[in-house]
Amino acid sequence: MATPAEAGLSPVTAFALVGVLGVGAQWLAWRLNLPAIVLMLGAGLVVGPVLGILDPSAALGDLLQPIIAIAVAIILFEGGLTLNFRRLADAAVGVRRLVYVGAPMGWLVSTLVLHFIGGLSWATSAVFGGIMIVTGPTVISPLLRQARLKRRPAALLQWEAIVNDPLGALAAVFAFEVVLVWQASETLGEAAFDLGVGLVVAVIVGVLAGWGLAQSFKQGWVPEYMKVPVLFVTVLGTFAATDAVLHESGLLAVTIMGVWIANANLPSHAEMHRFKEHATILLVSGVFILLASNLSRETLASLNWQTVATVLAVIVIARPVTVVASLAFSNVPYSERLLIAFTGPRGVVLVAVAGLFGDRLVQAGIEDAAGIAPLAFALVAGTVVLHGFTLKPLASYFGLTAASSPGVLIVGGNRWSVEFGKILDKLEFPVMISDPNHRHLRDARKAGLRVYTGDILSEGAEHRLDLMAYQTVIAATGNDAYNTLVATDLAPEFGRENVFQITRETSDSERYALPPKLGGRPIGAGETFLEVQNRMWDNWEIRATTLSEEFTIDDWREKNPKGILLADIGPKGTLRILGPESEPKDEDGTRIIAMVPMREKRARAEGQA
Repeated sequence: MATPAEAGLSPVTAFALVGVLGVGAQWLAWRLNLPAIVLMLGAGLVVGPVLGILDPSAALGDLLQPIIAIAVAIILFEGGLTLNFRRLADAAVGVRRLVYVGAPMGWLVSTLVLHFIGGLSWATSAVFGGIMIVTGPTVISPLLRQARLKRRPAALLQWEAIVNDPLGALAAVFAFEVVLVWQASETLGEAAFDLGVGLVVAVIVGVLAGWGLAQSFKQGWVPEYMKVPVLFVTVLGTFAATDAVLHESGLLAVTIMGVWIANANLPSHAEMHRFKEHATILLVSGVFILLASNLSRETLASLNWQTVATVLAVIVIARPVTVVASLAFSNVPYSERLLIAFTGPRGVVLVAVAGLFGDRLVQAGIEDAAGIAPLAFALVAGTVVLHGFTLKPLASYFGLTAASSPGVLIVGGNRWSVEFGKILDKLEFPVMISDPNHRHLRDARKAGLRVYTGDILSEGAEHRLDLMAYQTVIAATGNDAYNTLVATDLAPEFGRENVFQITRETSDSERYALPPKLGGRPIGAGETFLEVQNRMWDNWEIRATTLSEEFTIDDWREKNPKGILLADIGPKGTLRILGPESEPKDEDGTRIIAMVPMREKRARAEGQA
């Protein structure tokens, strides 16, 4: 492989290349609706062992492993930030079983598969089997969004992945300590003492760091602009302090710290979590490109039929046996058990930790441990590709999808929202109308639409509603400030391109004008709530029309000169909300939804009545 010097790459250029490839693969995966980790794996292999452009070991030297370790720690901390116990609800029993029973069972079964099918030694199998407990929270989340699972099975898969990630690393630590005993490098008592001290220190430091940080934020001891930097420094300090006592125990400490902060009811938790999500995307991309490009051609050439057999055995034997044993005699329905049993994608933490312990085992004299890294990549690629294409069909077969088509959440019960909701429902798009006022939802209930009485921003809505079934949000209440609040708060979760609101009242005075970063995108002609409602009371209606070669959008406009376009549905069934500057697709089979004056006959009939 060419070195960076031979290829003309400096460390700075190498870092830039890693960033471009990682983020570029994430963006391309979003555009193509593919698992990002597969594209990142391909990009890393192409620039690394295939073309020899990037060699991270030569470019970064001794800093490569510390960089990867710190990145994994931050990724696990961000995972801990999502573990809010109030959100667990009815999935709590299943998650506990998948952790308490599933983790040790998965370790045992994976070890047996690696030894008897993979051909690895007992020492290597035990260490790698512990690492295989992890199922990859950074991988499972995008798959869950694509499959649009119902709330409980989605919660089971996501929580299992987040909690088991640090446990897998600790299982590997335990197995590694046992291996050292076998290698006569230390006594059994010394290994047990080191492990116990490391675990105790990790728990204590993680709790103290989380508690101290939460208290300092609540008491106002840290200014708002310094909260994220202080958070980062505390994560790094916690990881380094505990890792110095026992290798990889820092992963447990930072995860516990994240869990504590997630349940501390901090007002600024949402902002910190969003910032951490952005950082995690960069870190996951960078780490995976570094690890993939660091593989040698000789290592890739060592992959054979035995590798394929091992990956298949993990998918069809180890994972199902673990889940079935864990959830036996539980209240989890059989359909959910089967779906979870055949869904276990691995991610960047598996690859990072496997590479780390593979090197340490080789240094300890166990030569076959060099095969851990390529096997980890094969397992990640195999599980992600398989589950990426099978999760949605399986969930649909078992009836565990929240909706067949992405739905629309309309906030505000009024005549316009009900009429728009009725049209969408007739076109088989899931619709829910939310309003804190029970009386405002009377017409929606009469129309047979799904409703939610309460504040859509409340914790009650987050716990009780399957928001994953909805892709588009439209804030359409009579309160401009509330519409803006809803659109601003839900934009990071749904994507700003999918959040709309009835245009808020504007003012020529800078004293009353709100910045453009607040609120959602305008819908229709950009009219205010009062203007829209006046049209509805002035005998306007919302209708859907199908375009064809004989009846184009120009023909529709000629027939409806005053019509206001609200949305279009492409031939493939994709719903797109239209704004003042949006143009509908003029394709055969496209359906447009528009607000138009009521036909004269219907208007006359209503007038006589």
